[in-house]
Amino acid sequence: MSSLLLTSCGFNTEDIKNQFLDFIDRDISQLKVAIITTGSPMKENNRYAQRAMQDFKDMGFQHITFVDIELDDPQILIQRDVIYINGGNPFTLLYYAKKSGADEIIKTLASQKNVIIVGVSAGALILGPNINIVDLFTPQMNTMELTDFEALGVTDKFIFPHYDREDLFKDSTNKTIEERIVEFESIENCKVTRLKDEDYISILS
Repeated sequence: MSSLLLTSCGFNTEDIKNQFLDFIDRDISQLKVAIITTGSPMKENNRYAQRAMQDFKDMGFQHITFVDIELDDPQILIQRDVIYINGGNPFTLLYYAKKSGADEIIKTLASQKNVIIVGVSAGALILGPNINIVDLFTPQMNTMELTDFEALGVTDKFIFPHYDREDLFKDSTNKTIEERIVEFESIENCKVTRLKDEDYISILS
């Protein structure tokens, strides 16, 4: 059975850390963690990636590696018990997930292995059915000129992270985040799960 934890900002509250630890029924010191940094500015030197590394250490993990699926062999992920997908640019992350084959590996791990997958912001977005909502809200981030927005489909939930951050999603017509999401839900005939910066959802599959 795999466990999925979707967040806006990683382990930024004790609640989220405790939910994550509730997934674990083995010796933490023996478990292997991969932090995927591909979508993040400065990759493994990204401050959120570094914070995740420290959070894992504080929890007692001893085997933690940064993995960049743009350059590293994604087969590394098969040997990991926890896959933490850091945030950043969802288009870049999705592009390299597909190009490297990491997408198929993550989907297989999610369906077959006793693995925990943590998706943070962009990392949570690419685990859903598609990233169409990103193209609506921040099309300027599509520097990879991606045209296929189909994502990994590990979960059928459409996530909108940072729901409480109007400052991140300025709109030329002054619509609120909520107004734009409601429009998106109507067009796409779907339900979006809104995640504030301190929210999370957990899924057992």
